[in-house]
Amino acid sequence: MADSEENNALFPIFILSMIALPLVPYTILKLFRAASKKENNIHCACSDCGQSGKYRKSVFKRVANVSTCGNFTLVLLWVITGFLVHYVKNMSRENQVFEPFSILGIEAGASDNEIKKAYRRLSIQYHPDKNPDPAAHKYFVESISKAYQALTDPISRENFEKYGHPDGRQGFQMGIALPQFLLNIDGASSGILLMWIVGICILLPLVMAAIYLSRASKYTGNNVKNDTLAAYYHLMKPSLAPSKVMEVFTKAAEFLEIPVRRSDDEPLHKLFTTVRSELNIDLKNIKKEQAKFWKQHPALVKAELLIQAHLTRETASLSPDLERDCKRVLEFAPRLLEELMKMAIIPRSSKGHGWLRPAVGVVELSQCIVQAVPLSARKSTAGSTEGIAAFLQLPHFNDDIVKKITRKKVRTFQDFQDMSIQERDELLSQVAELSPPQVVDVEKVMELIPSLTVEVTCGTEGEEGVQEGDVVTVQAWINLSRPNGLIGAIPHTPRYPFHKEENFWFLLADPTSNNVWFSQKVSFVDEVGAISAASAAIEERMEVLGASPKEMSDAVKEGVERVKSGSRLAMGKFLAAAEGHYNLTCYVLCDSWIGVDKKSNLKIRVLKRTRAGTRGGQAVVDEGVEEDEEEIEEEEEEEDVESEYSEDDEEEEEKVSAKKKGVANGKKNGRKGRQSSSDESSGSDED
Repeated sequence: MADSEENNALFPIFILSMIALPLVPYTILKLFRAASKKENNIHCACSDCGQSGKYRKSVFKRVANVSTCGNFTLVLLWVITGFLVHYVKNMSRENQVFEPFSILGIEAGASDNEIKKAYRRLSIQYHPDKNPDPAAHKYFVESISKAYQALTDPISRENFEKYGHPDGRQGFQMGIALPQFLLNIDGASSGILLMWIVGICILLPLVMAAIYLSRASKYTGNNVKNDTLAAYYHLMKPSLAPSKVMEVFTKAAEFLEIPVRRSDDEPLHKLFTTVRSELNIDLKNIKKEQAKFWKQHPALVKAELLIQAHLTRETASLSPDLERDCKRVLEFAPRLLEELMKMAIIPRSSKGHGWLRPAVGVVELSQCIVQAVPLSARKSTAGSTEGIAAFLQLPHFNDDIVKKITRKKVRTFQDFQDMSIQERDELLSQVAELSPPQVVDVEKVMELIPSLTVEVTCGTEGEEGVQEGDVVTVQAWINLSRPNGLIGAIPHTPRYPFHKEENFWFLLADPTSNNVWFSQKVSFVDEVGAISAASAAIEERMEVLGASPKEMSDAVKEGVERVKSGSRLAMGKFLAAAEGHYNLTCYVLCDSWIGVDKKSNLKIRVLKRTRAGTRGGQAVVDEGVEEDEEEIEEEEEEEDVESEYSEDDEEEEEKVSAKKKGVANGKKNGRKGRQSSSDESSGSDED
């Protein structure tokens, strides 16, 4: 074993190695991500967003963005690494390799006379009789005398030239990279070494694994609690109306962590009276419904009231404590709504279909929370089936201004978008009576609002038709355009206190059966990720079709160009349903903007399964085909149901279903009667 001094010298090198091994690659990775990540500073430039303070680049915000816990730890580790490097460097100077020629200050291969002259010169300078300094005495004995002996004594010089040391060959030494104070305990070196091995190799990994498993048992990958997912899964129903999605959303376990204070009772009761019209409370049994509402968990009641205060734009009247709690609730909202959306479209049936109605309700709730628009604003009015919610997301707009502009043949938000800039300016300045700066703010927001188009193809790869049980591939190109020419941008959200990126959901669904056949989340912000995902999907599809490498390369290049020009690819597969004609609808839903959602029709004909190896016919996939009057009426009824925010009347639904059953039974009885009469007539003919 090596000396304790050598062991002590090895300890800083060991610590430096343990720190540098993970630190260097992690730092390189972080710098690479920071360099490759484009800062998205394209946000709304209206006065409302400017006054919100979210986009102000003050010194304090910049320091706060940089001085995170992870960055502080990274800097601290680099400071420790620099100190250890400096210490090891100085230590290596002290522990230099024995070089007698350099010690005596002569060149290698010097003669004996030169060696003696150098020794005499250094003796006058460092000899104890000439220099009483203890350090000079130590240097003379350990270095000068030893070097002179190594060069003058024949045996010592031979050993030095052969083995690099005047004493001859040195044995192999092993050391423990521990500090000296841990090894100076008499008879305890082995025990301390054992403790270090157990602590570092066994206890530390166990502690880290326990911390990770305890957190993994509570949270998912999206930093949402498992209890929340379980509650969302059990509370999600296929007939859940958009107006009742709020009740499911507020049952998240994260809201139970919000502090409940006695001082908040009176402000919350006042807030309840303010937002009572927005709650799902039956006005006929107002006392019973109020008592039922307040019997819920206090934290959940508080969370729902704070969300309603944000939707009705009453947060300015909240106390500082309630305002902080409201911001905390809104911070949870995006990831909770995303998980709630996944619970709505998760395959529930044996055919792998999700539910359309609650999925639409979740997206509409997300739009209202981001834009701070009450859910009641989505109720259909006399002039529009979509309500006034889309107008309220514009700056300086309120109910009175919406009433003024809707009197001038502007019934829907789409009509307002289709107007030219000059026509809009005249309408806003003359009819709405907005000032010129306010009109400019409205135009800035209108330039950010996206317009969507979708191109959908659907069919069985390598086959002419779609039969029962076939694996059908759906390919949808979603195109986004803005008046200002941008592709990815941060939406106009002055009342939402955090940064929110646009996200879109593509749904291929059957509104008649309320089934979602295929779904995918789409983002226009990450262009690099969209290019890689589209390239991989196109390559996989071309491999299935048996395309040549050139055809595959051309298809990938074409897809990359479409992505760069503002399109995103949504591609997936699903199993074909039973034989029949299906009138599907392609939905492109935005979770941030109101009134930009896009729908298109898609007809699919599924043929009956024939014998193996044969195709009974061709599948018909029609997109954008004009439908009969009955089908158009059915679609209008379905749209009314999807945009409905009034309370669900279960009794009316039961009555409707009972009527349908009665009609069906009547049809069956009529068929039986006709069949029996035909039998009787055939019998009489035989007689």
